[in-house]
Amino acid sequence: MSITIRPERPGDEGVIHDLTQMAFAPTPYSQGNEGAIIKALRADGDLTLSLVAEQDGEIVGHVAFSPVAIDGHHSDWFGLGPISVRSDRQKQGIGRAMIREGLHRLKAEGAMGCALIGDPAVYAGSGFENDGRLSYEGVPEIYVQRVVFSGPPPHGVVTFSPAFAATE
Repeated sequence: MSITIRPERPGDEGVIHDLTQMAFAPTPYSQGNEGAIIKALRADGDLTLSLVAEQDGEIVGHVAFSPVAIDGHHSDWFGLGPISVRSDRQKQGIGRAMIREGLHRLKAEGAMGCALIGDPAVYAGSGFENDGRLSYEGVPEIYVQRVVFSGPPPHGVVTFSPAFAATE
């Protein structure tokens, strides 16, 4: 069963929403709004990169990338998330493959880097790290991670797209 990773196409929106809601439902950290975040990113024009993983013609994974500001400056940095994989396809490398492809595409387009809020044990394998230079309000710094494509590692407070706050 091979996986194809491709950009979101018109008509994928409903499947992406449902997949995201189902994937996050059992997690203790979910706000139950992850599908709404993606919809709001899309509506606001902030869904910079939206990739899906297809297996046997079905969408089994999705990852979103959107612009972030660091200390109020937008300088070609992006945020990863939400990311979701159908529950029966998790732990098979699909998420990591989507991340790898997304980072490759962002870098090719001239992005400086990518940040996320997440478990270091999960994202270290995709090149994300924490050096304590980035922060996000209310989140322990260990969970605020980044991968640098070019330039020096940034320092400051990460602010995600307004879609993340509007759906809380």
